[in-house]
Amino acid sequence: MRTQHSVRRIDRRALVERHCVEVDGSDPRSPLSVGNGEHCLTLDVTGTQTLPECYPVADPAGGPDGTLLGTFTQWAWHSTPRPPGAELDAFRRPYSTARGPVPYVDAPPLSRDDSGLDPALLWLRSNPHRLHLYRIGWVLTDGFRQPHSGEITGHQRLDLWTGTARSQVRLAGHPLTVRTACHPVRDAVGWVADVPAGAVALELEFPYGSEAWSGGADWASPERHRTRVRSRARGTEVVRTLDGADHHRLRLWHGPELTVRQVAEHRLLLVPSGSTIELVVEVLPIAAPVGRPLTASGVLTASARHWPGFWRSGGALDLHGSDDPRAGELERRAVLSQYLTAIHCAGSTPPAETGLMVNSWRGRFHLEMHYWHAAHFPLWGRPQLLERSMPWYHRILDVARGIASAQGYAGARWPKQVAPDGRESPSNIGPFLLWQQPHPIHLAELLYRAGSPEVVERHGELVLATAELMADLVEAGPDGYALGPPLIPAQECDADQRELLRDPPFELAYWRWGLEVANRWRGHLGLPVDPRWAEVSAWMRPAHVRDGVYAAVGAPPWTTRRDHPSHLYALGVVPDTGYVDRATMLRTLKDVLADWDWESTWGWDYPAMAMTAARLGEQGLAVDLLLADRPKNAYLPNGHNWQTDSLPAYLPGNGALLTALALMAGGWDGADGMDGTDSSAPGFPQNRSWVVRHEGLVPSP
Repeated sequence: MRTQHSVRRIDRRALVERHCVEVDGSDPRSPLSVGNGEHCLTLDVTGTQTLPECYPVADPAGGPDGTLLGTFTQWAWHSTPRPPGAELDAFRRPYSTARGPVPYVDAPPLSRDDSGLDPALLWLRSNPHRLHLYRIGWVLTDGFRQPHSGEITGHQRLDLWTGTARSQVRLAGHPLTVRTACHPVRDAVGWVADVPAGAVALELEFPYGSEAWSGGADWASPERHRTRVRSRARGTEVVRTLDGADHHRLRLWHGPELTVRQVAEHRLLLVPSGSTIELVVEVLPIAAPVGRPLTASGVLTASARHWPGFWRSGGALDLHGSDDPRAGELERRAVLSQYLTAIHCAGSTPPAETGLMVNSWRGRFHLEMHYWHAAHFPLWGRPQLLERSMPWYHRILDVARGIASAQGYAGARWPKQVAPDGRESPSNIGPFLLWQQPHPIHLAELLYRAGSPEVVERHGELVLATAELMADLVEAGPDGYALGPPLIPAQECDADQRELLRDPPFELAYWRWGLEVANRWRGHLGLPVDPRWAEVSAWMRPAHVRDGVYAAVGAPPWTTRRDHPSHLYALGVVPDTGYVDRATMLRTLKDVLADWDWESTWGWDYPAMAMTAARLGEQGLAVDLLLADRPKNAYLPNGHNWQTDSLPAYLPGNGALLTALALMAGGWDGADGMDGTDSSAPGFPQNRSWVVRHEGLVPSP
């Protein structure tokens, strides 16, 4: 019996509206956000950020809690003054390789929060950091005091079809109705509120930048920044100065019925004269021109026009009607993950792992995660959302070439933990990772497969520069080309062995496929095949097998049974090139599932394992893995993939889920040849328990 598949078109509005988020009261782990990929604001139940203390984010260093109620953009970053000695060259250390000493930007073993580092090293890892721009909240006009949580009750609904949050609240007994939305193309959030006249007002507060691991706001350093307020046509302008230099500004678009008072250096009151408030807060770089005036009603209208177009375009997956009781939850995760990645991961730079909701690693982004954040966009028929961040690779191409050149390699070596400037962060892990290197090739290939042949000219330079490094980095040996030390595989738990580790299967297979694709791109560009790339691709050293299963690395400790089981991803994330023995990989998958430390895994591991299972024809297992009842595979009511109290949102998990579902429903090259497989949804169980309907998905490689 095969998976049921119907050619009847999906009712996309019904699909989306089944999963609009409803919240009664305050869920401290699951606030709602509005955004556009470049700018995002996260709300409490009041439709603003009145109760930041009720949505805590634990500080890994044990300091005061931060808040989930962030206001961030992709472009707003801040650096504290540089201390003496904070230069990368001070942390370069030579490591022995087959070609001789090679320098790496090293650091002593790090705690997750970087506690205990000397000031120079801490500064390099903490700067620049993403900046929390402002907090907006309600106050009671009786003394203009902030209400406490016991005075607030309410209900909130996020209408995914329009991108609008509607909040119905009682604040100290006063009824409020608040509608909140983000403009689809400008860094502006609009509020339309019905309020009791004379009872409530809004306040805006502005922080300094924070070097804390999970913070974006320092509220304890008022002397280090300035807030200047100026009256302007159609509203108010706020100029923000940090460390003596003008940094950014805000335009508050409003009418004369809203009076703006600066009641403290970094606090404004916005007092209405009637029972309706219409306000837009737009943030801009200091030198950016101001666009046409905005109204709050106009922002809500623009959002309500934009989001139906988003949902009607690209891919859709409808599991309604399935007998498996888990189908509704899987569909919910898919719908909410599309929304969350669109507002957090579709901007002008790769995103942080917590997106624009709260800082993690100070908002710096991890290039090995960019695949999980963004690969699904072209696979779900929305390549333009990935294209927004691809130009960033071109902007730092010279930086990546400089990293490779300093180590004596050709091509471009992509860093790991970075800010928009692309500067490496000293680390005992990041500079030694390899699996981010083929990502630009993979992402460019997905754009090409999504029907964008012009990407060959646009991104050909990235593909070729990446392949040059990959072909030069390998070591030649009697049994093929190897990946030798120092290195750390995607499974990072043996980082202290980086001078000994070698030949992780995932990276070996990824190297083979990436160079094969790069040579195809040479053909697209009218260039001949590069014989070196072809030789390295064809003769990558076989992955090491012990006791009938693949080892995680090709040297002791062979397989440490915690962290990412990344040796499985040599077939799954990486397509089948004939490099991996399928029977051995199936035994390896079952070996991992029999005895692994699941507490130490991460949210993207479950979709990645599902991709391996699907390519091996284990469709039931693939679904089981997507929905595994494990702590790191939890998806909150707001759709976020929760990991820990200090990592309460994890966008790589959401993106990986969508990437796996695209493979399982949309298929992949060669899936039609699998015995007993329905090509309409080859990664789902081939029985009546699953009714899988999909549109607009692009087959995976």
